[in-house]
Amino acid sequence: MNMPEYVFTPDLPVTLPVVGTAQRFPVGRVFCVGRNYPWPDTQGESRVPPVFFMKPASCVVDAVGGVTFPPMTQEFAHEIELVVAVGEGGADIPESQALAYVWGYAAGLDLTRRDVQRMAKRNGLPWEGAKVFDGAAPMTAIVPVSRAGHPEGELWLNVNGQERQRDGLDSQIWSVSEVIARISQSVTLRAGDLIMTGSPAGVDVLQPGDVITAGIDGIGELEMRVGPRLSD
Repeated sequence: MNMPEYVFTPDLPVTLPVVGTAQRFPVGRVFCVGRNYPWPDTQGESRVPPVFFMKPASCVVDAVGGVTFPPMTQEFAHEIELVVAVGEGGADIPESQALAYVWGYAAGLDLTRRDVQRMAKRNGLPWEGAKVFDGAAPMTAIVPVSRAGHPEGELWLNVNGQERQRDGLDSQIWSVSEVIARISQSVTLRAGDLIMTGSPAGVDVLQPGDVITAGIDGIGELEMRVGPRLSD
């Protein structure tokens, strides 16, 4: 069988470490859920279908070391999220069977140009300008379901030792099973896909030099320092 001839050498796949092994998890697509926790400005609202957007796999980096302060923003914001790592593909997955498609979990940051996102919302524009930049999705090592089961604790985030975000995973408006089922109705999920399942209230801006500590009970913790503005 003849191997294809590429115009240029393709990049190696983006991968994440796997807890307790030397293996790496190859990352496919990154689906993100918007507003999946109750926030003060949404209290009392009825449950509406979840909003999905995407980040390219190239945004995913190991959650170690520094966070690059992206250009073109004055409001660089943090969002701590439970990340679902899909281990088996499928379409129209029943909610009752959805957890069987989960290979593992990680803790991740959905870093955001908040001012750009606000303008996009106001003008009915896509969110990619707010959500896609180098290093926009730092993630911890993936914990296999076979090792730790499905998480039931809290997720939290501190900046410079001060708590900003904390909530229970059971506060999610749409459960992991429901999110998987919903996405699979729209597009066939594939092994390697990641799903960032939304962030609790407390999202706020970051400044150069800030130290982010965050984690999810039973899944993982991270500590990262925000770097200087590129214009500094």
